[in-house]
Parts: sequence; C-alpha cells; structure tokens
Amino acid sequence: MGKLLVLYSSRNGQTRKIIDAMRDEFTGYEVDMADLHTLPKKNLSKYDKVLIGASVRYGHFHDSLYTFVHTHSEQLEVADSAFFCVCLTARKPEKAEAKNNAYIKAFLAKSPWRPRTTGVFAGALKYSEYNWWQTLIIRLIMKITGGSTDTSRDLEFTDWDKVKDFARQFVRQR
Repeated sequence: MGKLLVLYSSRNGQTRKIIDAMRDEFTGYEVDMADLHTLPKKNLSKYDKVLIGASVRYGHFHDSLYTFVHTHSEQLEVADSAFFCVCLTARKPEKAEAKNNAYIKAFLAKSPWRPRTTGVFAGALKYSEYNWWQTLIIRLIMKITGGSTDTSRDLEFTDWDKVKDFARQFVRQR
C-alpha cells in the first residue's frame, strides 16, 4: 500500500469537503492529512504522493500555504505532487481550468514549487456563515463579478464529478 499526504487550507470548510470527496478515489493508499493552518512539519520523502489543496478568500491564499511551500520546496520539487485551488471564480467555465485561472497563475508566480498536476474547483458561497462585514465584502465582490448577492441562501458551485476525476487521475499517474 502506498502512502499519500494530503495538506489543505480551508476557511469555511469547502476545501476540506472536496478532499473528503476525493478520499473515495484514494484506494491503494494510506492517507495522512494535515491542516496547513497548523504549520505542519513533514518529511515528504516518506510519501509516494503529496496533494495540497487551498482556498482563496478575498483574492488570496492563506499565508500558511506559502509558509509550507517555501519550507518544503526542495522536497516538493522531487515529490509526485499536485496542487488544487478552490475559488468562486471557477464557477465560470473559462476560469475553471488551471491554465486560465488567475489564482493558479499568481500562486505559481510566488511559489518555488512546480506541482506536476494542478486543478481548480469552484467553491461555495456560504452567506449563512459570514459575519456582517464578510457578507458586505463578499456581496460587493459578487456584484462586481456577476455572482449572487442574495444572502437568503447558500450556494455550492463545486463540480463533484470533476473533483473525483482529478483525484483518480492523480493517484493513477506515475
């Protein structure tokens, strides 16, 4: 059985929910998980594969993502690794491909690591979980980008088939 390390940065739980859906596809692997916000220190050479998933909020990844990547950059470069981001802009088909996604491009510009595989998944708009300030900011962003400003309901944009396909392809690649 192989070993797979999954690291994640999740603000409102959607990235973690995506990883939980991927776990069904990780057959043949013992899976270790770690929250990047705890700033884990890992010896990546103990793993056959490394997967990192991170959410975008207000146009930025959490600093813990960059801290981990810079601390472990040499190990990540030789690891069989993949990266995916979760963002609301990926609700639009043209932004749902890694090659067209501004957040993937920004991450790669700031990162010494070049993952072998990258992916982008649409997240969720969870107005019910935001405080009044977050709601105000996110409604403004949604208005500017043509998204929903209806705070009476939450919306989930994640394409679960795409999530599972990404996971299957990642564990099958050599």
